[in-house]
Amino acid sequence: MGTYVIVALVAVVVTALIAIPVSSKVAVARKTAKDAETIGSAEVKARAIVDDAIKTAESKKREALLEAKEENLKLKNEQERENRERRNELQKYEKRVLSKEEAVDKKAETLERKENELNNRENEIKKKEKKVDELHEQEVKQLEAISGLTSEQAKDYLLKSVEDEVRTDTAKLYRELEAQAKEEAGKKAKDYVVTAIQKCAVDHVAETTISVVQLPGDEMKGRIIGREGRNIRTLETLTGVDLIIDDTPEAVVLSSFDPVRREVARIALEKLIVDGRIHPARIEEMVEKARKEVDSIIKEAGESAAYEVGVHGIHPELIKLLGRMKYRFSYGQNALKHSIEVAQLSGLLAAEIGLDVRIAKRAGLLHDIGKSIDHEVEGSHIQIGADLCRKYKESAIVINAVEAHHGDVDPQSLIACIVQAADAISAARPGARRETLETYTNRLTQLEEITNSYKGVDKSYAVQAGREVRIMVIPEQVSDADMALMARDISKRIEDEMEYPGQIKVSVIRESRVTDFAK
Repeated sequence: MGTYVIVALVAVVVTALIAIPVSSKVAVARKTAKDAETIGSAEVKARAIVDDAIKTAESKKREALLEAKEENLKLKNEQERENRERRNELQKYEKRVLSKEEAVDKKAETLERKENELNNRENEIKKKEKKVDELHEQEVKQLEAISGLTSEQAKDYLLKSVEDEVRTDTAKLYRELEAQAKEEAGKKAKDYVVTAIQKCAVDHVAETTISVVQLPGDEMKGRIIGREGRNIRTLETLTGVDLIIDDTPEAVVLSSFDPVRREVARIALEKLIVDGRIHPARIEEMVEKARKEVDSIIKEAGESAAYEVGVHGIHPELIKLLGRMKYRFSYGQNALKHSIEVAQLSGLLAAEIGLDVRIAKRAGLLHDIGKSIDHEVEGSHIQIGADLCRKYKESAIVINAVEAHHGDVDPQSLIACIVQAADAISAARPGARRETLETYTNRLTQLEEITNSYKGVDKSYAVQAGREVRIMVIPEQVSDADMALMARDISKRIEDEMEYPGQIKVSVIRESRVTDFAK
């Protein structure tokens, strides 16, 4: 109905709009008729025009009403169609929900039926278990009555017999495998070591804590001392080295724990003797020149060592530290020469077993790098060396090899084990380290006397050039717990009663042997 009202209002408005111009035309017509003196005929025409306008408006009105009815009918049909579609969808959803509810009900019934079946089976199993337990108890009682042993006694007897058999077989197999492994490993190790040593030859210089500077005459001593000792004091202050003048004729002895300082003092003093002008200002100038010369020598020594071994890409600071080892000695063995030898041995051993030769040489060359500054920095040369390698971005394998070459840290790669072996070979081979025969013999004898004095010790051997003592104890007199206490007591006694370089490893061995023959 609202649509009809709107259509009617539109028709009225259209009629009015048409009537307004018509009225205007009528007025004009009247004016014209007046002028033409034909007013009557103009009115007739005006009425005709108005009638036509009214008829046109009514026709438009009817058309608008028809269009409105058709639009309303179309909307109504569209709404009915949408309602039918929604009803169909709702019916489909209802059918789906009903089918799912039926499926759920069926599953619930099935589960309930299975649960009942499981409960019934559990009850049956419990009944059968009860019967089995009763039968087992009856059988155990019958067996105990027949054998005269309780079940616990029979179990212990059976376990003991089986344990003895297994232990015997295991011990036999273990000894066979151990003997086989030792035989094969020993052969291969000897081959590798002998081959490596044959290919490696390095010269060694003797260790010394003093340097001697020859003088052209004893009168030079007075010039070196200077007025009221000012020259010698200046030289000692600038170099940190003690000058001993009166003990040796025509020579000055330089004494210092730092070999680099001693070398600087030696070069400076030789330059002063050659120059002849010895006074504090000249001494200071010559010491500075000697320092630069020693720094150059150190750098060249480090580069030469790296080139000789074939190791490249080492940080320049590590090269300098490596060169400082030219003046560092350990038991008569030059530290730089020792490092070169360890690097070459490590490379040869790595080649024999198919490892990375370059990494092995690098680790061998840097394994004692901490000795270059161990008198300046607190800590062992192992820890100092590892820290230096970390600082200058060496690889984890090299760092571990430096830390593990004396057994302080467990080796994490075969490279570390190779460096350990190469270090031991270089240090322990005949002639590598200087020591008087009498001191060496007395120390080994004293070491064995201390260990043999303990109760329960069968025999003991000092090995590894006196760096290790192996003690064989009698198993019946020394238990496993006693071994630890004995090793600790012997270590403390060696520390208190003996003087020795480095450290001594104490190994207590307790071995039980069982021998049998198959006949």
